[in-house]
Amino acid sequence: MTSTAPPLSSSYEISRPRKFHPDIVSAIGDTPLIALDRLFDPRKFRVFGKCERFNPAGSIKDRAALSMITRALDDGDLIPGVSTVVESTSGNLGIALAQICNFYGLDLILVTDPKVTAQNAALMRAYGARVELIDQRDPETGEYLPMRLRRVRELLGTTPHAWWPDQYGNLGNPAAHHATMGEIVASLAGEIDYLFLAAGTCGTLRGCAEYIQGNGLPITVVAVDSVNSAIFGEPAAWEHGHTRRIPGHGAAVAPALLRDGLADRVIKVTDAECVAGCRALLATESILAGGSSGAVISALRRSASWIEPGSTCVALLPDGGDRYLDTIYSDAWVAENIEDFVNLDDLDDIEEISETDKPDTVAA
Repeated sequence: MTSTAPPLSSSYEISRPRKFHPDIVSAIGDTPLIALDRLFDPRKFRVFGKCERFNPAGSIKDRAALSMITRALDDGDLIPGVSTVVESTSGNLGIALAQICNFYGLDLILVTDPKVTAQNAALMRAYGARVELIDQRDPETGEYLPMRLRRVRELLGTTPHAWWPDQYGNLGNPAAHHATMGEIVASLAGEIDYLFLAAGTCGTLRGCAEYIQGNGLPITVVAVDSVNSAIFGEPAAWEHGHTRRIPGHGAAVAPALLRDGLADRVIKVTDAECVAGCRALLATESILAGGSSGAVISALRRSASWIEPGSTCVALLPDGGDRYLDTIYSDAWVAENIEDFVNLDDLDDIEEISETDKPDTVAA
């Protein structure tokens, strides 16, 4: 007796040719670009989300990690079975480095802080990384990052054959995103008016902007930053009193990769807006996204008044939300940790979370 599988529904057909990857790192990149027509009315302007959660280790940081490590291997700075990679990270880069170092036979020490989730730390360790937690804040800035970097320098001096990727200053970081932007341009045949992306190390910002400027593309780059971040200058008065609990964007100091003229516009968002953006994306598009993705979505909603009708926008969505189930997607955690958050019954009101005295900052 023979049986046949039911035919595919006419509403869904597999159109891509079958292919395979020779190894896991070759699967990094070529992530899907998804129309967000449920969340954003396409009659006004179209928005496409570049979903970086589909990289093997789950985030856009896979691209930078692979670029930095392979460059160092090619240059002889790293030797499999001998070298130890040491880096400061609070999440996705650490997971990406852990997978890639595991693949290439490199030891890895990751210096993090209490903002790292138990799940992220467990993922890093599962790939074989040693995780060090720094729980002391820098007395001058009140941030963990300066203390993490101090510990990295100590480890570099005491660990044989140690090498520091330095994601904040390594040119391999932005170089990885020439390909990211190239994928976007190819997917939309160059028909792009606005690019919205989260700024942290500024690797993504610099790489995408370099591609745009180098190819003479008329694309407006909008960098999305966190309140009380110092990337684009000292925080404004309205930012004081807001805390930064959601990782993925913002920084206590301006990264070495930052250059003038990379962003045409900068929009700062609160943690409440990050949560609202994530939940709106999930409710309308069934996309479970991470905190910086929510920041980008909220920035887009706030920008609806000045985006020209008929425009095409791309939102870079750096990671998925499965690593934020106990935070962003937990009502109890949000109620305890996120000031001014409003559970919105009407998603069209999401932009109203932003007070009118929060001006967008035009980058120099």
